[in-house]
Amino acid sequence: MTLRPPPLAMYIHIPWCSKKCPYCDFNSHESPRKIPEKEYVDALIADIKNDLHLAQGRKLSSLFFGGGTPSLFTGSSISTVIKCAEKLIGFTDDVEITLEANPESVNLQKFQDFCKAGVNRISIGIQTFNDQQLNLLGRLHSSYSATKAIEIARSAGFNRINIDLMHGLKEQNVSNALKDLQFAISSEVEHISWYQLTIEKNTKFFNDPPKLPDCRLISEIQDHGCQLLARYGYEQYEISSFAKQRKRCTHNQNYWEFGDYIGIGAGAHGKITLNHEQTLLRTFRTRQPNDYLKHKNRGEKKSIVVEVPQRPLEFMMNVLRLKNGVPLKYFPERTGLQESYISKIVTNLKKEGLLVDTETQLLTTSLGFRFLDTILDRFVRSHGES
Repeated sequence: MTLRPPPLAMYIHIPWCSKKCPYCDFNSHESPRKIPEKEYVDALIADIKNDLHLAQGRKLSSLFFGGGTPSLFTGSSISTVIKCAEKLIGFTDDVEITLEANPESVNLQKFQDFCKAGVNRISIGIQTFNDQQLNLLGRLHSSYSATKAIEIARSAGFNRINIDLMHGLKEQNVSNALKDLQFAISSEVEHISWYQLTIEKNTKFFNDPPKLPDCRLISEIQDHGCQLLARYGYEQYEISSFAKQRKRCTHNQNYWEFGDYIGIGAGAHGKITLNHEQTLLRTFRTRQPNDYLKHKNRGEKKSIVVEVPQRPLEFMMNVLRLKNGVPLKYFPERTGLQESYISKIVTNLKKEGLLVDTETQLLTTSLGFRFLDTILDRFVRSHGES
């Protein structure tokens, strides 16, 4: 079966934060007194130039400035990177350009500058509107500044705003978890990323874990929260993503549909389909900002081939996160494998009521969506037997 290059996105990593949060396992580093912003932008541009061949004639359907805290950078720096990507690779007509921001690092002028730079979607890391919980999470902003950041983003001209919220926090119950969502709903944002706090390795919480709600309470919070969001017109289209009509995140949807993306910046990952070589690559850049800047003119990265036995699991780990799944034809087109490669597992999962019995779509039943780990375990075991 022939691999077909899917839509192409670009992820741009800004690694610095004002403070490292105790739950965060992302590649983020407490910012120095003076961030080497110009040097870093030069390095990003070098990355883009060195990776032009990976586009293979495709234009970018989305750019995503993630972190870290990209809003620590100026609008001028963000504009420089956007213009470079547009000039050298090109954008689709409906390109989505997202920038992550924290409430304590923005003001009206800064949001206006981002808007003028070409950013058309803002993602604000709020996590909770509860001041006590914000303190426990080591956040620098307050509930008031979180609400204010949404208002300022709207005033600056953004009509696509996402906010990140957590649930399953220490001492949280159903009532105050839903109160967070009610605050979010009342702010009339277009998109809410509502995800469970998990304890990850290499974090302060891993070494000194807070006591979190048990599985029963988490399940109750999730059930009531999904019902509340649906009641106010937020469609759950992915495990932790809820959007108003036609306001889904194009960039993340491309990830989940096993699309391609070029990763630039310190610690950035990428996934690329090489048409001529008929292979899949994962790319990785050095994580430490200082090390990354030492090689800023070389665009250095590591690449590994996604071998055939790995592809079904990687594909399923992404596409089954989507509530409506993906067309079945995506499997051969985006893995280069025949549908028969997974037909036995898929047939058994359909018999068990975990996948919908359809010939054209790969999607979970409502039961399968709740027990996604069970489904993926079948592909893990299949990979181990390959």
